[in-house]
Amino acid sequence: MISPAGPEVAPSPALSLSLSRRETRGPKLASDSDLRTSQLKSLDLNRVIKLLEDSKSNDEEERQLETLKKVMKQYETGLPLKDLAQIFKILNICAEKIQDQEAFIEPTCEIIKLCGLPFLKTKLSDEVNYTPVTLESIAQLGYLMRVPSSQVRIQICKCIISFYHAEPPKKQLAGLHSTSANYKIQMAELGGLAETLVLSLALVENQLAEKLWVLKALQHLSTSGVNCKLMMKAQAASRICSHLNDADPSGQLLFRSSEILWNLLENASKEEIVNQLSNLECIYALKEVFVNLLMHGFRHYDRQLRNDLLVIATLIAENPGAPMIESGFTKQLILLATFSEVKSHNPLVKGFKLTYSYEDFELKKLLFNMVAVLAKDLCAVQLLNEGKVVLALFHYVKPNEKPGVHDWSVAQYEELQLHAIATLASVAPLLVDDYMICQGNTRLLMFLEWCVGQDPFFGQGNCFHGAGGRGNKLAQMRYSLRVLRPVVSLCDEAVNLDLCDQGAINQLLDILKHITNKSKEKEDAIVLEIQTDILLILSTLCENDLHRKELFGCEGVDILIPFMKMDPNKLYSGLGHNRLLFSTLDSLWCCVMGCYIAEDYFLEKEGIFLLLDLLALKQKNICNLILGILVEFCDNSKTASHINTWRGKKDQTAASLLIHLWKQEELELGVKHDQDGRIVDAKKPLVGSFQEQQGVIPMPANCPSIAIMEVSENMRAKIYSVLCKLGFENLPGLSAKDFVTLAIIRRYLDFKVGEVWSEICAELKEETFRPVTPDEEALKVISEASENVGKMVTTLQTEMLESQQHQELQEEQKVYSKIQAIHKQREMVNKSWENFLTRTSNYEALKKAKRLQEKSIDASRSKSRPQNAMLHSTEIKGLNTTIASGRLVTVESTPSELTGGPLADTDLALRKLSVRGGALKKIKGVKVLDPFKKDSVSVK
Repeated sequence: MISPAGPEVAPSPALSLSLSRRETRGPKLASDSDLRTSQLKSLDLNRVIKLLEDSKSNDEEERQLETLKKVMKQYETGLPLKDLAQIFKILNICAEKIQDQEAFIEPTCEIIKLCGLPFLKTKLSDEVNYTPVTLESIAQLGYLMRVPSSQVRIQICKCIISFYHAEPPKKQLAGLHSTSANYKIQMAELGGLAETLVLSLALVENQLAEKLWVLKALQHLSTSGVNCKLMMKAQAASRICSHLNDADPSGQLLFRSSEILWNLLENASKEEIVNQLSNLECIYALKEVFVNLLMHGFRHYDRQLRNDLLVIATLIAENPGAPMIESGFTKQLILLATFSEVKSHNPLVKGFKLTYSYEDFELKKLLFNMVAVLAKDLCAVQLLNEGKVVLALFHYVKPNEKPGVHDWSVAQYEELQLHAIATLASVAPLLVDDYMICQGNTRLLMFLEWCVGQDPFFGQGNCFHGAGGRGNKLAQMRYSLRVLRPVVSLCDEAVNLDLCDQGAINQLLDILKHITNKSKEKEDAIVLEIQTDILLILSTLCENDLHRKELFGCEGVDILIPFMKMDPNKLYSGLGHNRLLFSTLDSLWCCVMGCYIAEDYFLEKEGIFLLLDLLALKQKNICNLILGILVEFCDNSKTASHINTWRGKKDQTAASLLIHLWKQEELELGVKHDQDGRIVDAKKPLVGSFQEQQGVIPMPANCPSIAIMEVSENMRAKIYSVLCKLGFENLPGLSAKDFVTLAIIRRYLDFKVGEVWSEICAELKEETFRPVTPDEEALKVISEASENVGKMVTTLQTEMLESQQHQELQEEQKVYSKIQAIHKQREMVNKSWENFLTRTSNYEALKKAKRLQEKSIDASRSKSRPQNAMLHSTEIKGLNTTIASGRLVTVESTPSELTGGPLADTDLALRKLSVRGGALKKIKGVKVLDPFKKDSVSVK
């Protein structure tokens, strides 16, 4: 019902202001534009408004209707922007009269029809200048939906639809131009027309024709993001979805409603729209419509619409608060997803069969996707169990042995197979009992065996799950391992024992070796994911079981070694090399550690060197893991020698690397040290800035304190453990500052104990709790002892630095002494050269030098001479050189019995005899240094 005079029909302030200006406007000189538009001034709109408002008798009705016809005739080419305020005032007056005078329905509809034509402007700036008036006018169209007339409401919807299908007027007056094509659409967005139209759905709830026109208008409006937000504000999704199952023989209601819901989900906040749909009323309506289309829809259009509704239902199911189970929709969807593979006597699917059309193929995939979504809700697990979902999904974990004409095509079956296996990865960990009943381990291992087999199979690789699987079976292997990994990670002993009893460890190692050898030339994300999953599965199976570690054994170590030699640059490739490295280290820890055979073989393969090479990369995310492995490996007596032997870049040792990591860790923690690395605060030598700012928080006795939690949050404890295994003495390759840091590391445990006691004292003080006197004295002694340890280490560090400084000074002095000796030697050489030049250029100087030389030689000879000794002169008379002469011995006489006569072999005699101490004695052999100088021996 329309009140004769109410706030709903009162003109806006903008309209009133416009009207008042027009009423007070006096006569003016006509401009050029006024002359061009004189045709539109044949009617005074103010008089028309006054005529319509002053109707006091029924005789005036005909005159009013006649006047309205003239107005419509005058504006048949379109409404000028400057007259919009008056036109809409006339429209509002006519709408008020409809309740009592039905004759005004037709003129009202005609005026609304004129609003569907493009608005007219005289200037380019009119669109901007008349924006407030246009906004208010278009908003009035939505408010007119309150008029209790089907014709008016339908005409309003047609007018709004015409905004999106505007046609230029057939006639156009001189001086007037149509506004831009999107002008009305923009004004409708700014005026909030969409929100008003959504609210009007309550008025046409029982009028099908009017409702369909409103939905059609909303369908056009919902193509805009701005309008979708306005519609969402008016709860459009809930209002529309709750009436999906309303009677409509034409089917337009369902089609247009689903289109609007899709536009809302795409253009507005999906979370908010889903929340609006997550109520029983909407889900019931959605369920009834979906089932009706599934069972009775036979057209291509019906199947498409059915699939669209299932997608909307899937989005609702993703909302944990949606009452999908309470509505019974979940049970029906599970039944529809499994009835083809598992026989059911439910009347819903009795006699129902999917065709092999594309729409039914899409439906099957959407149902698998729905199962995966429902598996996220633990409340639906029981329904998944009752629906035998695991058994239905395992139906696809096998090769397509008999592809036929009356079945899915090869490409379709492959896509369904991969989708089913991907869904099984979400469902199987929730239904382990069903998994074991279906012999899941056996089926997956057989399927993996087929994946590495040589039988001809060419994957299409066209679907989402088939990425990277064209012409091979990598996609099938990838998703099979995705099923196996979460099931194994549950650590259910029955499942893992069954898996190992069937030879899973050896089979997985063979697959890993096969994949690695096959992909050496080219690595992609799919191959890396497969390798990562296999290593993670092996880690879970072998952890804490010595027999399984022995099965992993040397063969497994041979596979791990190449992964550890990975190029470090690949870690940032984005393909998954970093995950592969993590899984490799995890496998090393779980599958090798604890098995002495595998450990020794790993050491023989220089595995410790590879670990230290990775540690030298100083990647924060892997250092902690590597240090943990090294701590465990140090239990093997052979490990320490390998660690000490390792050398990194610039001949860096393992001890130096560990100390550098300690320094880096303390720098990040904000531990206070001076520039030489010495302890600054002896009471808190390990406390970082963040820990100090956090202060002491009283904790219950069963909760670890900050000092204890800090041990597991950084690498210092592991570095300390490794160095404890290596020993703190005789560590090679350390500088003085390294030894300063090593002094702190060596006392790490003492400092940590003192830190914990300090925390205890602080907690007691924080809680204002005073211990008994003996305990208080004990705490004081402990605190002093801890502080004394810190001071002792500081003193030791100072002594180390002073010793290093003294050693550096000594080395510096040695260097200077060496430099001085070199300079002195050069001076002596220069002086010797000068003397030589003097001797060669001055004969008197040469003779003087000769005399000095002979004098020196005489002085050097022994003064005491043995008795009966025969002396031979070695000097060459008359030779004035200072250079030592050649070998010359002058013999006065030699008895013939010694020489053997004149015909004796002089060389033989010289080899057998020698002059010693003035007498000839026999010797075993004489080596003649220069046989060509025999003539230098003179015999007299």
